Amino acid sequence: MYFSKERKVIKKSLNQFLCQLFVWEAKLNVRLCNCLHEVKRPQAIASFITRQIYLEANSYGLDKSSLGLIKDFVNQLQTTFIIVYDLIPMLWYAITHSVLFFVAAMLISTLLSLPFELYATFVVKKHSFNKQTWGLFFSDLAKSLVLSMVFGVPILAAFLWVIGKTGSQFYLYSWALLAVVQFLGILIYPTFIQPLFNKFDPLPAGELRKAIESLALWLEFPLKNKRSGHSNAYSKRIVIYNTLIEQCFTKEFMAVLGHELGHRKKSHVMRMLAMAQLQTFLIFFTFSCFISEQAMCLSFGMHTTPIIIGLIYFYLLQFGNNLVSRISSLKKLGYGKQLSSCIIKLQIENKSAINPYPLLGLPLFASAAGQASECIGQPTCGFKDKLKR
Repeated sequence: MYFSKERKVIKKSLNQFLCQLFVWEAKLNVRLCNCLHEVKRPQAIASFITRQIYLEANSYGLDKSSLGLIKDFVNQLQTTFIIVYDLIPMLWYAITHSVLFFVAAMLISTLLSLPFELYATFVVKKHSFNKQTWGLFFSDLAKSLVLSMVFGVPILAAFLWVIGKTGSQFYLYSWALLAVVQFLGILIYPTFIQPLFNKFDPLPAGELRKAIESLALWLEFPLKNKRSGHSNAYSKRIVIYNTLIEQCFTKEFMAVLGHELGHRKKSHVMRMLAMAQLQTFLIFFTFSCFISEQAMCLSFGMHTTPIIIGLIYFYLLQFGNNLVSRISSLKKLGYGKQLSSCIIKLQIENKSAINPYPLLGLPLFASAAGQASECIGQPTCGFKDKLKR
């Protein structure tokens, strides 16, 4: 029999861990805000970033960080409330179905995050970024919810069926199903989903188009179909945001594009895809070791182990996975003169944190742009060189 005392110990330990994690992230956020209050530019960037641009970037960063701190605090209160009052089993037994649980959880999460999304879009992005109208915002939100229902529900139902039917070997079949879904997603997303949110126009003839076609030809990237001249014949596409064209010179843009196409030429994309599949397999295998562990569910008032609840709790084990993912994404960064120049411009135009708090360079908390900013003034430095310093 599982004793109430042990149940309380597990719940208390988990709650304390999540609270400590929140406090740690909050401290980093506060220290980032302290860095963003700095009015003196670092010496490494003073030659190409004006004081006005530096202060504007810091102001934008302060607004984002302050909103993030409040949002994290509200989320932590929500999580603590759910754990303390055993709300998950209450919701589960009321709905009695994993798919409906998924839909309900998604809708609740959307509603709780909506005030923060609205504030981030229409208040924080007052720094010359926001081009959205209220109609466009809610239109995108509705499209996202519908797509989540249309694709998410059948995929979740398929996974639950596979897990329920394949016994102890479910991790192998689930991994194979996810691989199929991912490959189909790669094909479907750019053709059918992206056009729902963005308008695509052919790049007009000119210097940039000619340079792109020459680079594609040199790298054997199939912009044109080899067997047919029909307009609907299959060929690969390069998608360019108009803001990137407006913010960079042609040579700078070509450095960025060459860097990305180089990954395909060197088979980096296929290698990363293979590594992602291996990583996914290991995640499913590890999950299979925990799904039958009833102590966790009993601690939260669940007398059985519903599959989807086990999947939710398994996210607690994702820290190491996120760490590896961040390191992997950084390894591909390398800089030429034009590439470095373009990255600096994008940092300026997007008002990214130019002088972040050092600990925010940790993989759990930072994006690649954060580490890239450390290489400003050292255009040829790479990830391995940084590790040696």
